[in-house]
Amino acid sequence: MRLVLTLVFLLITTQLAAEQPNILLIMADDMGYGDVQALNPDSKIPTPNLNQLCKQGMKFTDAHTPSSVCTPTRYALLTGRYCWRTSLKRGVLNGYGKPLIQPNRETIAGFLSKAGYQTGIVGKWHLGLDFAKKDNVLDFNQPVKNGPNQRGFDYSYIIPASLDFPPYVYIENGRVTESRVVEQPAQKFPAFLRKGPRSEQLVMEDCLDDLADQAVKFIKRSSKSSKPFFLYLPLTAPHKPVLAHPRFRGKSGLGEYGDFVHQVDFTVGQVLKALEAQQIKDNTLVIYTSDNGSFMYRLDDNDGPDHVEDKTVQGYKPNHHQANGEFRGTKADIWEAGHHVPFFASWPARIKPNTTCSQTICLTDVFATVADIVRAKLSDDSAPDSFSLYPLMQGKDWSRTRAPVIHHSAAGMFAIREGDWKLILGNGSGGREQPRGKPFSKPYHLSNMRLDPREKKNFYDENPEIASRLEQKCQAIIDSGRSR
Repeated sequence: MRLVLTLVFLLITTQLAAEQPNILLIMADDMGYGDVQALNPDSKIPTPNLNQLCKQGMKFTDAHTPSSVCTPTRYALLTGRYCWRTSLKRGVLNGYGKPLIQPNRETIAGFLSKAGYQTGIVGKWHLGLDFAKKDNVLDFNQPVKNGPNQRGFDYSYIIPASLDFPPYVYIENGRVTESRVVEQPAQKFPAFLRKGPRSEQLVMEDCLDDLADQAVKFIKRSSKSSKPFFLYLPLTAPHKPVLAHPRFRGKSGLGEYGDFVHQVDFTVGQVLKALEAQQIKDNTLVIYTSDNGSFMYRLDDNDGPDHVEDKTVQGYKPNHHQANGEFRGTKADIWEAGHHVPFFASWPARIKPNTTCSQTICLTDVFATVADIVRAKLSDDSAPDSFSLYPLMQGKDWSRTRAPVIHHSAAGMFAIREGDWKLILGNGSGGREQPRGKPFSKPYHLSNMRLDPREKKNFYDENPEIASRLEQKCQAIIDSGRSR
């Protein structure tokens, strides 16, 4: 009997593997490496759904965003191209920013659409939109142009940018869902908001629930089709405003931020349940990650209150929580905390459960990965900085040697990572930690990430030849226009 069951399982697995998988790409907003219990056993924040996702697939322990802030990471994820190759050399767009992805630049969604996929996005866009205006005032009754539907997505339900950037509206397939707006007043942390127009329909505390509902609806609709689907689900949290739904408040014991992380985990669980309900879990590739590290500081040697003791404080004492794990810095920094993020991949038909990959990877690699999985060839112009993770997901080595990973900070500071070595081409964080420094100003910082993951020691003077080699490689990747 056992032999028969084994043969049946192998037959089903083989049949599933022969089919094109559905692809669900979930990206949290500002979730740090230490926010997930599966990566940080000391964390007291309940993350049962992410823990389970990690167990049923592969966790990548050295995964990085291409930027330590959101707009450039989102660009790079969808195009497989570093954002500093565009006109955006530092910072992020606001809610009124012009489209960053050029019409001739292929996206994952457009690529998969040509490969026979239904494509959808539900969540935060933050890559620029063309809002209509009347008498130099935004006209929410008119179509919003040059959004996701013009960049490869068949269906879109989005907010324009981060949930602290106006205009605060939902946009479905290029139409604002409710054109009547009220004036949202500015608020301070943790409920940080900028002043601007807000649709009465968009309630900050309800946003994650709204996105989960729309994602579940998309999965239900798409599962009835003979075509596989690609759903990009860029969540709005735990980015500011730190406003968990009332039913989650006080659940973590770690203040507003901890409650919000807990709600993100719950939201992911609701979407994963939809895959099970539609009986498509086994042949769905689920990737979960974050767009950069957490904005919560680690308050070392601080005698004052932290976020647990005073919710208006944007940071934790290490004995309470380390949102970015042991890593130095915070969101926006070139230091490791700015870009070292959670990355889980689950696909029961192909990825063995409870496995780990320690290779250095980058979110630009997702594009080449899905191309490899669906067996479609990338053009020379597509995904120029993307390398397929598919062999790694199967427990193998790279099929094509990966070029060094380039990191980029909010202020435009570069770093390059190859093997254990990381060279920062600047003399500070390039973000929020003091000193911020300046790009390409010395002294540079050379870290050995195996020996010193907290980047306390500068190995530069001891290893000038390694620093010189990495500097040359970084410049070559910048100048070449591609690394693949």
